[in-house]
Amino acid sequence: MGAITNEFMLERLQGQFGNKVKSSEEPFGMLSVTIDPSSILDILRWLNTDRILKFQFLTDICGSHYPDLKGQELCVVYHVQSMENNIRLRLKAYVPIEKPELPSVTSLYASANWMERETYDFYGTIFTGHPNLKRILNADEMDYFPLRKEFPLEDATRSDKEDKYFGR
Repeated sequence: MGAITNEFMLERLQGQFGNKVKSSEEPFGMLSVTIDPSSILDILRWLNTDRILKFQFLTDICGSHYPDLKGQELCVVYHVQSMENNIRLRLKAYVPIEKPELPSVTSLYASANWMERETYDFYGTIFTGHPNLKRILNADEMDYFPLRKEFPLEDATRSDKEDKYFGR
């Protein structure tokens, strides 16, 4: 088989999972697929074991916060790679901030352990079935998730940030 194209990967995913594949795009040439969050474990398991695609390496898991997307405020992004085919794929799963839960993928990729903990630590996404979901970088006493866009970037009452102090 020749080089695997984004079109081929998308057709294979849609053929296997149908309406669980919500949308797709190709920023900078990398296939990025938005999926139904309840199917993340099934999709990653299939990608990992598929005899053609062979996405057996989890590169990264990260989060993002979109406060204006009602019912889909938190997004978890999974990057997987097929070393054998030299291709990468990005999967996105959006969950509501009121119930920020996704199944843990540590049963498929041991490396997901710390990545899921970091995403929980900064965004509050709960990975059900995770073996030790607790903060990894922030203080245990924190009662908020610092990368959510719920706080102003700077204190507007500070006077040391005025332009006159910077020659403007």
